[in-house]
Amino acid sequence: MEINEFHINNILKDMEKKEYQGYLLAQFTNIHYISNYRPTSFAFCVIKEDPIIYASKMDMEIANKTSTIEVKEFTSFSDMLGELKKEGISNLAIEPSLVYSTYEKFKDSFNIKSETFIDAQRQIKTADEIDKIQKATQIAQKAFVDLDILNNTNPENIVALELDNLMRKYGANGSSFDTIVTSGSNSSLPHATPQDKQLEKPILIDWGAKYHGYCSDNTRTIVYTEKQNEICDIVAEAHDKAIKAIKPGLKCCEIDKVARDIISEYGYGDNYIHSTGHSVGLDIHEIPTFSTKDKTVIGKGMVITVEPGIYLEDNFGVRLEDTIAIEKNKGRIIGDLPLIIE
Repeated sequence: MEINEFHINNILKDMEKKEYQGYLLAQFTNIHYISNYRPTSFAFCVIKEDPIIYASKMDMEIANKTSTIEVKEFTSFSDMLGELKKEGISNLAIEPSLVYSTYEKFKDSFNIKSETFIDAQRQIKTADEIDKIQKATQIAQKAFVDLDILNNTNPENIVALELDNLMRKYGANGSSFDTIVTSGSNSSLPHATPQDKQLEKPILIDWGAKYHGYCSDNTRTIVYTEKQNEICDIVAEAHDKAIKAIKPGLKCCEIDKVARDIISEYGYGDNYIHSTGHSVGLDIHEIPTFSTKDKTVIGKGMVITVEPGIYLEDNFGVRLEDTIAIEKNKGRIIGDLPLIIE
């Protein structure tokens, strides 16, 4: 059984329990996940006994070449709805992210409810998916090493561009997100935008590569002063102990607590202003998350970042991040880049 067929069958079982005859998807990464076809325009996928994708005319060639399920050209909403009703679909599940304007097209023709069947399916990665995330990480980390940040004299925005270009050079399809290269006092902004200014101290770089659609995610902070080193040591301790604590059966919020408690014990709890990690896959931010409120039970096959940070407003910030594959009895760091860059 092909991977896409495996995913579809699992979702069909979930649908059957709630008596849905169809499940409507429009998010590009969800369609990619189910069919191996990634839309470049709009598209609709309906998971049912004989799943189908309605693709735009401009996408038909690529859809026919890549999709593992039937593809039909989208002509109009009325045609599409008529075909689905003719098949006897009355109860229709939709993904939570479906835009309201699209929901309006369907709401009068079907009994509709939002369901997270595909989100739940995407939480557990196959071996092939983990291999792609690992390859994306290898590409990103090789690019970082060759960037030679300790001797790089370019401004922040050019360093970010160089890193993006190196990832492309080494086989990435693109960047997982807008590369963050920030330094000096701007490093206290978790999602700072690279500036046209020379690198200051410390230097924080958050970057990732995409490989066959799958994302990687790392952050490193290069510190210089005694105070920066002190903060970096605390963040590194939180990072290492959180990863060591990971194992299937625990709740995600318990791992967040490990990192958060360490940082709080040193007196910087109020300076830890985001969650400890997020799942990674076809999207850079997936569920579940290592956060205070996420009670999802950790399972083998999940891939979740660990990225504690301390941010001293108008002074500097430190974040250290690795991506973790959840194995049978532990969490394994994907990649081999040293945590501390010296």
